[in-house]
Amino acid sequence: MEALLQETARYLSLAIQAIAILVVAIGVVKAVVGTLPLVLGGRASDAEMRVVWLGFAHWLVAGLTFQLAADIVQTTVAPSWGEIGRVAAIAAIRTFLTYFLDRDIDAMRGREAAPPNGGDSARRT
Repeated sequence: MEALLQETARYLSLAIQAIAILVVAIGVVKAVVGTLPLVLGGRASDAEMRVVWLGFAHWLVAGLTFQLAADIVQTTVAPSWGEIGRVAAIAAIRTFLTYFLDRDIDAMRGREAAPPNGGDSARRT
């Protein structure tokens, strides 16, 4: 029974790792497709590039989340200290990345919500 559980965990972990790779690959493609027209067209503003990179960061967080899930599945059956350390490292990286990504998104929303010209839009002559 234990051997069946280990084999199932191994295949499930492998499938989740494949999903993680696919998610990151999709993010890379979307980032390249979003960046190329801006760079090649010579109209790459900071705001437009930031939108592309924040979108890419979302895909990376999703990929890391799937990787963390795969590692958790893999370490549920007879974990070693090395495997536990790897899960802890991935969890820490994902936590920090998510924190800074959320902070960037909030800052970006704040800039978008701010009235143009420092609020002088009501005073037009």
